[in-house]
Amino acid sequence: MKTILFFITVLFFTITTSAQQFVNKAVIEYEVSTNLKKTMSNDSWDEMMKDNLSDLKISYFNYTFADNKSIFKFDRWSPKTRIPKYLKDADEENSWYFDFNTGMMNMKKQIVGTNFVIIDSIPKIEWKITNENREIAGYNCRKAVGKIMDDVYVFAFYTDDITISGGPCSVNGLPGMILGLTIPRLYTSYIATKVDVTFTNAAEIKTITDKKTYDFAGLKSLIEERTKEWFSYGDNKEENERQKNMFLWSAFL
Repeated sequence: MKTILFFITVLFFTITTSAQQFVNKAVIEYEVSTNLKKTMSNDSWDEMMKDNLSDLKISYFNYTFADNKSIFKFDRWSPKTRIPKYLKDADEENSWYFDFNTGMMNMKKQIVGTNFVIIDSIPKIEWKITNENREIAGYNCRKAVGKIMDDVYVFAFYTDDITISGGPCSVNGLPGMILGLTIPRLYTSYIATKVDVTFTNAAEIKTITDKKTYDFAGLKSLIEERTKEWFSYGDNKEENERQKNMFLWSAFL
């Protein structure tokens, strides 16, 4: 009897292991949606602009990974998005490269029309994993709540069936891949629409180069110095502070 039970147990674990396919290289497509109008102020200039904008800025980004390295960058715009070109430029230029083997990241961000390249260690994020689950792009995902840049809460759904500990932009650090991400204070969400496991070209995943590079602290000091007079207009100090914070959070996300 013990022999029969042993073989049943071995057979069960063999079938379970075979059924669970862990993904260690793929291209993940994300739909990125921002309520642009909610990010804008209520001054007369922004109020006039709102009439000519679509409610949502919707784009598609690809997260390509293999060998525990990844790159996240723009792919295309949704035809539903109706916004001026200058509001699209940064999204099209920005990209994020991660090497989880060395713990280093390398990203290019367009900030007020200028491209900056950052090289620094991968940021650490405080996470609290919950018991809530949902399915995204065919994968069972678990919810986690994180905090970035000291006081910005993010809500993520990750799957441990995809082994890399990554996510959109610079959000990372969960025991699997983030397929859904919401950042309420930036009115932005990222949702995976498909996972292509047929990816084979690891050469696409490469570092971002430039003659001059910054670390996070150096670039933050430079940006704060150059923009210190930008958010001091009018009498609405609370709105000025909100606009300043959203600008800095977006710049370093």
